[in-house]
Amino acid sequence: MPTHETALPTAALADACVRLGLPLRLGPASLRPIAPHAPIAGPAMPVTHAGSVDVFLEAIDDAPSGAVLVVDNGGRDDEACVGDLVTLEAREAGLAGLIVWGRHRDTTQIVELGIPLHSRGALPPGPRRVPPAGRSMRTAWLDGVEVTPDDMIAADDDGAIVIAAAEWARVADAAREIQAVELAQAERMRGGESLRAQLDFATYRARQAVEPDLSLRRYLAERGGAIEV
Repeated sequence: MPTHETALPTAALADACVRLGLPLRLGPASLRPIAPHAPIAGPAMPVTHAGSVDVFLEAIDDAPSGAVLVVDNGGRDDEACVGDLVTLEAREAGLAGLIVWGRHRDTTQIVELGIPLHSRGALPPGPRRVPPAGRSMRTAWLDGVEVTPDDMIAADDDGAIVIAAAEWARVADAAREIQAVELAQAERMRGGESLRAQLDFATYRARQAVEPDLSLRRYLAERGGAIEV
C-alpha cells in the first residue's frame, strides 16, 4: 500500500491516466499543502463534515493504516473544520495524510506533527453549526469530483488526483515508466545534451514543414520515444 515515503508524483500519475485513456479526476487547484514537499498517497477514507468532530473520529476508527482522510466541507470559507487534535488522531492511527475540501486551523501545530495535510488554507474559527443526528456520510466531493472508499488518492505540491483502486496498479506502473524516462532525459540534459537533441527536434521541424498535421506526440511515438509535456 503506498505511503507518503513512496508516493508517485501527481504529474506522472496524471500523464499515466492520459496514456491509458482513463478519466482525469483532479482535485480543485485551490487545494494546497500546508507545508511543501510532503506528498500523500493511499486508499481514500472519505467523509462529509456536518459540523461535528465525531464523523472524523468514526472515519479514523474504521480507516486502514496508510489511508488518506478526505474531508468534504463544501469548500466553505466561513469555518475551519479540521484542527490539530483530529490531525494528531489521524497520525497516531497510522493514516498517511488528510485532504480537506475546506479550511483548517492550528497550522503551526499541524506542521509540527509532520503528517501531510492539504486544504484551501487556514482560518481561525471552527464550526458553529449544530450538526444533525445520524451516521456519517462515507463519501466526499472535491468541488465536483466524487471520492469513495473504492478510490486511491494522491496529492503533492502540484495538486491532488483521484484514481479508482482497481486501476491503481497499472496507473502506478505507467507513472513509474514515465518518471524513469523523464529522469533519464533530465540527467542527459545536465550532461550537456539538450532536450531538442534527444528528441531530434530539427528532424521533426523539417517534417512538420511538409506535413502540417504531424504532431510532436505522433512523431515521437513513431520513433519509439515520448514526452508528456
